[in-house]
Amino acid sequence: MSLDPQGMAPEDLSHAGSVTDKAIEYMMEQGIAPISVASALLGGALGLMARTMEDQAIARVLRSALMSVESGELQEMRAQSAPPQAS
Repeated sequence: MSLDPQGMAPEDLSHAGSVTDKAIEYMMEQGIAPISVASALLGGALGLMARTMEDQAIARVLRSALMSVESGELQEMRAQSAPPQAS
């Protein structure tokens, strides 16, 4: 597993993201509430990080996620996936 040219993400990140997207899609089709899906994924991610990463590395990942929220990046994602407004 090597880093991308900018040194930021492992090359298998896209594959892991695709698998996660399919798992989310499947759970939503099964009628699992979005908050339950998100909570389960977050809990699983935190558990994996706790088993495989040092606390400082986990804190960097969590700070990066928080910065995405605070910068409005997630609002942009929400706006892109929202159904068009009827006029």
